Amino acid sequence: MRSSSRAVGLALGFAADWYFADPRRGHPVAGFGRAASALRKTMYADSRGAGVGYAGALVAGAAAVGGVAERMGRGRPVTQAALTALATWTVLGGTSLRREATAIGSLLSAGDVEAARERLPHLCGRDPSKLDTDEIARAVVESVAENTSDAVVAPLLWGAVAGIPGLLAYRAANTLDAMVGYRNEKYLNFGWAAARLDDVLNYLPARFTGAATVVSAPAILGSPRRTLKVLLRDGGRHPSPNAGRCEASAAGALGLRLGGTNKYGDVVEDRPVMGTGRAPRVADIHRATALSGVVGVVSAGVAVRVAWALGRKG
Repeated sequence: MRSSSRAVGLALGFAADWYFADPRRGHPVAGFGRAASALRKTMYADSRGAGVGYAGALVAGAAAVGGVAERMGRGRPVTQAALTALATWTVLGGTSLRREATAIGSLLSAGDVEAARERLPHLCGRDPSKLDTDEIARAVVESVAENTSDAVVAPLLWGAVAGIPGLLAYRAANTLDAMVGYRNEKYLNFGWAAARLDDVLNYLPARFTGAATVVSAPAILGSPRRTLKVLLRDGGRHPSPNAGRCEASAAGALGLRLGGTNKYGDVVEDRPVMGTGRAPRVADIHRATALSGVVGVVSAGVAVRVAWALGRKG
């Protein structure tokens, strides 16, 4: 039964996210974010050492909570599966990601660019104030591609190999990266540890996302061969060690050209071009969310199989 409880829990948690998305109130990740914000006020200092202590305490704390949950389910397969399902549902965000992207696409289709600009920060951190319709569409497609790994693939894989502690620790690290992992004057040093930890934890999942996108390309009438070609050629050109694999593979599968100039507050970044097709349009948001969903299903299948195999060995 040990071989099946974690696998069943991952499958049930993935299904819960797929059908119910994130709870609108009382989300545990939001609670973690509030606790992290409070701790940041007391621990902040413009140094890497302070940031290491901050990120280490919070990620270790999340892993410890997961360890307690694992012990509660020890010798109780049904309890183990239920707790794993609850943790998986808590940390996944694939359906919310797709719904948010779809909502922005609907606003753009209706010609309400201003409302789309106001909603874009729900997906990414770039400044939307001067983006036109096609530029918002590019931002959405790129964010869906990158966040499919962060919100779905990576937590599933960490849950498969490390159970509930892996699920909670990954989500804690990823949340901290979103909070303090910026290359600006305030967080360049303090957020260094959170950003590097997130890079490490996403290294293999991002590459798996690229491979899963190659496999999933036919679902949106894309070419696996073209997807692989773009992934291998352009995946390493992105300044992030991980995001490029996700965006390049999506560009190949969608037949689009991603990348360009992005503005994050006062910081302007010129991102390398990935893919050789045309620039994204509003209609491509639907295709991107469909691709994200298929990649999530593929990843869930692999994660369940890995969890089952590791459980049998244990």
